[in-house]
Amino acid sequence: MKFSDFYQPGRPRYSFEVFPPKDEAGVANLIAALEKLSSFDPAFVSVTYGAMGTTRNLTRDLALRVRNETKLTTAFHFTCVGADRASVRSYVDRLKKEGMTLIVALRGDAPVLPPGQTYERPKDGFTYANELVAYLKEIDGFSIAVAGYPEGHVECADKETDLGNLKRKVDAGADVVITQLFFDNRDYFDFVDRARKIGISVPIIPGIMPILSLKQIEKISKMCGASLPKGLHDRLVQAQNDPEAMRKVGVEHAAAQCRELLKKGVPGIHFYILNRAESTSEVLKAL
Repeated sequence: MKFSDFYQPGRPRYSFEVFPPKDEAGVANLIAALEKLSSFDPAFVSVTYGAMGTTRNLTRDLALRVRNETKLTTAFHFTCVGADRASVRSYVDRLKKEGMTLIVALRGDAPVLPPGQTYERPKDGFTYANELVAYLKEIDGFSIAVAGYPEGHVECADKETDLGNLKRKVDAGADVVITQLFFDNRDYFDFVDRARKIGISVPIIPGIMPILSLKQIEKISKMCGASLPKGLHDRLVQAQNDPEAMRKVGVEHAAAQCRELLKKGVPGIHFYILNRAESTSEVLKAL
């Protein structure tokens, strides 16, 4: 099975992204949330992990548990910062034996070190995600998704350079691109248009996050380089003392984004659900 198999012309599919909870109660709540969302027939559920693979084992265990308990297809996030080829080979061979063949390949974030210390790539390690994609293709047996940034990567000097980096990942063997979250569809459509012009032909799946709180989304947006349109920000500010009203603003905006995206023929939509079912379920029901 490949990521590209999920996306057929005229048949858009949904997918969900989750992260490993901190405790068993959180895992139980997540499984319950995914069971509620399973009625929308998601193509897959992707499971993230932290900087330097800090939750790698939790991610693997959670991905397997999601697959076994919900019967949903699962994809495994894998970052290459801090890893050498031998450790990557050992780990992904184990994934393959466990039937985990869908990988979201990312560079990942380097660790935060004390003043005066700098991160150094491990010997025989990786610097960029395209190197990880190429290595995974050498191992064979995996289908690979990579990240795209409609508003540009926060560490990249300009959008065109960032787009060139994306093309290197696709040329190395990525099957699909899943975008970073965005709140203005014009950013996505412009991104796709520019990508097609330089020869990126794989499906580009928009990433949508229903907003839950102003404080949370301001933090997330700053970290990932996504901008909040003024009108949306103003509505969130007006509702900031009423959590349920703020959540409703998030649902309404995400639903409006999705309606336009689907109307214009996107191959699918990837929801960042923040391990909760309610808002994403309401968006999908509205569609």
